[in-house]
Amino acid sequence: MLTVKFINEQTETVIKGLEKKHFKGAREAIDKVIAIDKKRRETQTRLDQNLAEGKKLAAQIGSLMKQGQKEEAEQIKTRVAELKEAAKVLQETLDQAAAELTAQLCTIPNVPHADVPEGAGAEDNVVVKTGGPEPHLSEDALPHWELAKKYNLIDFELGVKVTGAGFPFYIGKMARLQRALEAFFLEEARRSGYLEVQPPYVVNQASGYGTGQLPDKEGQMYHCNEDDLYLIPTAEVPVTNIFRDVILDEKSLPVKRCAYSGCFRREAGSYGKDVRGLNRLHQFDKVEIVRIDTPEHSYESLKEMLAHVEGLLIKLELPYRILRLCGGDMSFTSAICYDFEVWSAAQKRWLEVSSTSNFESYQANRLKCRYRKAADKKIELCHTLNGSALALPRIVAAIMENNQTPEGIRVPKCLVPYCGFELLDDQNF
Repeated sequence: MLTVKFINEQTETVIKGLEKKHFKGAREAIDKVIAIDKKRRETQTRLDQNLAEGKKLAAQIGSLMKQGQKEEAEQIKTRVAELKEAAKVLQETLDQAAAELTAQLCTIPNVPHADVPEGAGAEDNVVVKTGGPEPHLSEDALPHWELAKKYNLIDFELGVKVTGAGFPFYIGKMARLQRALEAFFLEEARRSGYLEVQPPYVVNQASGYGTGQLPDKEGQMYHCNEDDLYLIPTAEVPVTNIFRDVILDEKSLPVKRCAYSGCFRREAGSYGKDVRGLNRLHQFDKVEIVRIDTPEHSYESLKEMLAHVEGLLIKLELPYRILRLCGGDMSFTSAICYDFEVWSAAQKRWLEVSSTSNFESYQANRLKCRYRKAADKKIELCHTLNGSALALPRIVAAIMENNQTPEGIRVPKCLVPYCGFELLDDQNF
């Protein structure tokens, strides 16, 4: 969440940034924060004065009693008791104001970076780069869900039987290709200096709050009611929360972590042709990269993360493009976000396979993730960043469609050492 200091010192900048993100009622929301904070600070001042007066008077009681000035001592005792009662009321008011302030701040999204383009939706995103080979398919090229059926690679109907729509079974060589992609992505991350961790797939409420998934305004998280735990929508949540309530040394930054995990998303409201096959699932696998950095270096980290994700797509021999998201298409928590999309030749559409973001201090403020500066030992908020490197389903869809041949589906060369075969075909074992 935004810091109160930032809001108070740069009010108009914050409001303009929120309007760029198409956040309705930006000025009213910020004015409310300022009003609650003013009440909180005024109450704190009165409480401090109350406690100081009470402490000063209490110190006089013993001396007056020794001097035989019992009546004066009793009067002071009465005043001290009144101050204590008033302090209780002030503390309750202060606690209520602090809770209201936090609740209000949680409703306000992050302010976009200056480089974020204006725009209301996906049509206003800016393509900053394209690359990869252009696939040339025959007129009778099949979409990936038909190829999956042809070669018995993915069983969507069995997933519906066992669980429901959006939970497919991967079979034979496709199951092995899933493992190969996971291993390839993790090994590439390790070579880039990311320390691998294997996180839990469920998190508590504090973790969901820390990275901004909670409060879950859109109802996209699966909730285990009895234990009050949440299935993770991405490994970003448990991995970033490793550093919740932690003070890091500046010399240890940037911290670089990577993790493979299953991801679970309700995808409420999704329907139509764009959700067919692997295009949109409730459960899928993904490798995530996470960085914790200083404000001064975080945008250099973002560049390195973008280069890492792009390198994966180049090695996979997939046509891709990189988009800088406009204000209206960004997530609630990000300050700037780049999407990577791959071309799905049979569907003739772009498929998003990665979002790579800098959250600046927004998540860190919720997490209380801080670092101690080497020069003056002052403690400051970190910047947090993460990116998909990569999500498997749409990568698999693009590989299947773009690489289909009369003999079968060609496996990218970089994956062959990991899976042990060069074609997805009828010999599915």
